[in-house]
Amino acid sequence: MQPAFSALPAAAAPLVAIVGGGPAGLLAAQRLAEAGYRVRVFEQKATVGRKFLVAGHGGFNLTHGEDAAAFAERYGAAQPFFAQALAHFSPTDLRQWAAELGIATFVGSSGRVFPEARHKPADLLRAWLRRLGELGVEIKTRHRWLGFAGATGLRFVNEASGDQYTVEPAATVLALGGASWPQTGSDGHWTQFLAAIGVRCQPFAPSNCGAEVAWSAFFKEKVGRTPLKNIALSCGGHTVRGEILLTAYGVEGTPVYALTPQVRAALVQGQPAPLYLNLKPDLPPAEVERRVARRKAGESLASFLSSAFSLKAPVPTLLRELAGPAADLATSLTALPIPVGGLRPLAEAISSAGGVAFSEVDENLMLRQRPGTYLAGEMLDWEAPTGGYLLQGCFSTGAWAAKSISN
Repeated sequence: MQPAFSALPAAAAPLVAIVGGGPAGLLAAQRLAEAGYRVRVFEQKATVGRKFLVAGHGGFNLTHGEDAAAFAERYGAAQPFFAQALAHFSPTDLRQWAAELGIATFVGSSGRVFPEARHKPADLLRAWLRRLGELGVEIKTRHRWLGFAGATGLRFVNEASGDQYTVEPAATVLALGGASWPQTGSDGHWTQFLAAIGVRCQPFAPSNCGAEVAWSAFFKEKVGRTPLKNIALSCGGHTVRGEILLTAYGVEGTPVYALTPQVRAALVQGQPAPLYLNLKPDLPPAEVERRVARRKAGESLASFLSSAFSLKAPVPTLLRELAGPAADLATSLTALPIPVGGLRPLAEAISSAGGVAFSEVDENLMLRQRPGTYLAGEMLDWEAPTGGYLLQGCFSTGAWAAKSISN
């Protein structure tokens, strides 16, 4: 049963401007409208939720069923803040919110939370926009933010007409995203406006992206795009299980994405950034060594790997490419170093690291340099792996900013 809506906001109610029509901005808009504020959303693209829809193409993963303590740890250095934000708007709250929009969800075998099969990202967004319309939220598309004006003002250009004007809201939520997938509107252009008022922004860097490896021409021609399933990948003391894909440029897949922070940290320091590949993570090292010791003289590598470990193409070619004939085979099977020379470009990344440092906002996510202006979503300097953590982080920060304004 759908919950009853609050009355439309009174004409004299305070106006809150939301700059950015992604999940963080739209949830902040909904919460504030439900609290009785007049809310106006400004979006530079022709439609809202573009990155939200793109993210759903690879599997519409809303959040994760992990327990709260482990969930907060996924946000790395930003864990202390997210422990609070997740308590305020939790994965359970997100699922309840979706249910109130008519979108039932379920927890998959991996712990990831998905809408039921009949629901697509566009279905949820349509239902959400209907709810916002019923709450009186006004959405201005093709309106690009041009920066601040005075103590509280915001300058915009209506890109359809070319008209420029200033809005003087009672409060502002900036939710303009990071700098990945710029075609959806997350182009990071806003950093110049925050820098102009003395707000420190960390440079953007790719997160949740593929890693580049200088494969030989022979390897690229012979292997192409090939998956390696049921493997473990390690870097910087962190290990992730899953499946990776060998590509012409290097490697990609969930384990690679999850280790992006560790790879990036090594690359920034000018150090080699090897990813260590364990092709048989379910076998104890001693058992791997025992089987390797049974290899018969003259037995081809391909035949031996197939009979002893059920490893087929492209594993023999991969070992020849990276290990060489003199390498210890048992070590190569359990800790094969993949030399990473770089990460894929920021525009290709699923998400971005960098943005406004948490030291630039107070506990309410309000800018210390500009009272009354709050931040939400990927504008802030946090990152998390794929699997529902990115969207949950955006929703939770949007809800937190709305709470801060409402209190």
